[in-house]
Amino acid sequence: MNPDQIEAFMSDEACDSMLEQARAAQYAGKLDEAGQLYHRILRRLPLHPGACHGLGLLCHQRGQTEAGIDLIRQAISLSADRDDWYNALGNMLASVQRHEDAALAFLAALEIHAANPLVWNNLGAVLLRSGRLQEAGVAFENAIALDPGFEDAFNNLGTLQTRRAQPLCAARSFCQAYVLHPHPGKPKHMLGMAYYILGRIDQAAEIYRQWLQEEPDQPIAQHLLAACSGQNVPVRASNAYLENHFDHAAADFDQQLQGHLGYKIPELSGWALKELGVAPASLRVLDAGCGTGLCGPCLAPYASYLRGVDLSGKSLALAAQKAVYHDLVQEEIVVHLAGCAGGFDLIVAADTLIYFGLLEPLLRAAAKALQANGLLIASAEQLQQSTADYSLNPNGRYSHGRDYLAATFALAGFELCAMVELALRTELGVPIPGWLLVAHKRGACAPAECSST
Repeated sequence: MNPDQIEAFMSDEACDSMLEQARAAQYAGKLDEAGQLYHRILRRLPLHPGACHGLGLLCHQRGQTEAGIDLIRQAISLSADRDDWYNALGNMLASVQRHEDAALAFLAALEIHAANPLVWNNLGAVLLRSGRLQEAGVAFENAIALDPGFEDAFNNLGTLQTRRAQPLCAARSFCQAYVLHPHPGKPKHMLGMAYYILGRIDQAAEIYRQWLQEEPDQPIAQHLLAACSGQNVPVRASNAYLENHFDHAAADFDQQLQGHLGYKIPELSGWALKELGVAPASLRVLDAGCGTGLCGPCLAPYASYLRGVDLSGKSLALAAQKAVYHDLVQEEIVVHLAGCAGGFDLIVAADTLIYFGLLEPLLRAAAKALQANGLLIASAEQLQQSTADYSLNPNGRYSHGRDYLAATFALAGFELCAMVELALRTELGVPIPGWLLVAHKRGACAPAECSST
């Protein structure tokens, strides 16, 4: 007897056994062996639904997707109660960009078994690709409701929310996906940030505690643990934190602030000088906490001399590329100001006060470094609904109360000319309230003796 004659006498039980062998071979990647077994079954039973289904999947694996789709459709016509086969059909149709047909296949699967989160997620994915955003959102939310630990569904929902210009919602969806499986390979800094964005501050603090167990002197972990736990809160960010944080952030800093956060303080500082009628090239200017030099181009037109000072060497290297500074110095700001008695007509501290809680030392040093009637332009974040002078927030930045700012500027020898309320930036679509402060130094000046080191 030849093989065809032998197969003609195979029992149904033998076909079922051969089907299991074919599936096992296919799962193991032995596609030729699996294909031979499927064909043997179909020679015996040309309408065997399981063999049609398996051979359809095998065709798809070999890049013969259209043939595979036909075989899966045939299998479904022979056994129409298999939601997993409709799901497979939907995935294959989606792979050849037939999204509307794929959506119909996924809907058919859900008619059989509506509580399948995988199919809801797949349906959402093809609806998203088809531009049917509202329906896609419902599908992803259904998937998550059925399986709150479904990482792919959270990521897909985040992609949808990004398309719908919902940055905060998108960030929370992506972060929820990220923290579902916080295995040791994930960076502690990223995990802590994700928990912060989710508003799970206690869990963020725990991540920073774990980080410190691994690296006891890690300055970012130390600072952010204090920020999230409210314990051992420093009166200002440490030099090590500032240098470490901004060295790490330097490469993408300009793009993040100007492109994604809508940061406008540099332009507003230039606007303030224009409104005050400052003559071009007339001031000795210090950009205190200059970072990558975002303020430099806005200050340069008014500067006869422009210096930048910052702790981050990598930020200063990028500031130098802007070619507007006469001098760039890597030094802690208060220390530098203390060595510049009467050396400047203008000090700009853009996004600098947010790394100081207690402002008295900084403002006293700034007053010392200014000529009589010298100008200080600074920005500060608003402390909301609190009687405290300042607060270290879970994001690692300090915010200040209005009364505290006014009193501290006055005690340091400044007269506030303007305190303009504005959104300093937007973070994940949420405006961050703050002030642009413009102040004149009162009293006589000391002799100019500003060092360049």
